[in-house]
Amino acid sequence: MQTGLEPGPRPPSSKPIAPRADAAAWPVRIANVSRAYTAQDGGSGGSVQALAGISLQAGAEELLAVVGPSGCGKTTLLELICGLQRPDTGTIECEAAALMPQRDLLLPWLSALDNAALALRIAHMPRARARACAAAVFDELGLTGFERARPYELSGGMRQRVAFVRTLLSGKRLLCLDEPFGALDAITRAEMHAWLGEALEREPRTVVLVTHDVEEAIMLADRVVVLSPRPGRVVAELDVDLARPRSRTDADVVALREQALIALATATAAPTLEQVR
Repeated sequence: MQTGLEPGPRPPSSKPIAPRADAAAWPVRIANVSRAYTAQDGGSGGSVQALAGISLQAGAEELLAVVGPSGCGKTTLLELICGLQRPDTGTIECEAAALMPQRDLLLPWLSALDNAALALRIAHMPRARARACAAAVFDELGLTGFERARPYELSGGMRQRVAFVRTLLSGKRLLCLDEPFGALDAITRAEMHAWLGEALEREPRTVVLVTHDVEEAIMLADRVVVLSPRPGRVVAELDVDLARPRSRTDADVVALREQALIALATATAAPTLEQVR
């Protein structure tokens, strides 16, 4: 199926994603990466620049949040990290990563337990053993009693937990989360924020989380990278050196949120190269 916005040609100079010698210290390192798409509009062609000159890195067991307006290339960035796309220019050096997309993508004909165990089954683990591994995580994450439930029988928060269990059971030390809480109501989102923090305390991973919610980024992250409108460029980096759990009304949280919002507003007001032309 064509979406009308397909990846453009890969130039010969593009470098593949490769593991770093010091990957244990820096599971993700992105240097001067750009990515464009070819728009197929009735044969007229054209190009959409999603990312331009992105450079960032994530440390071991760090939760790095990437914030930016809709359409600034956040999902493209995660897909590049996960190896689902390749950059047009620049380099990406990282560990193998597991992607949790915006939608939970649970299979409706499978139980919650079998959905959670899907990564293990794909890796050819016997069904009984895969279910046992998923069931152990269910118990830790408060999903006991819902193992046989179909996705339509689960709340939004429960579906997201199942999807996250599936991501955890991939065995990857690097997780890429694409606006995982964007479709949830405010109360469920707050509960999921607390749950995610507890889950990562139990089993630390390196996480790159993208969101358009600045407050969510400050509440969850160790560091926040702010992107400009398309084409996405890094316009600010904020260290979030605050103890957990965090309160939205804490003065330091409010101050960091305002810094990020100012960076976003400044980037949005500034004309891009394409607009100048």
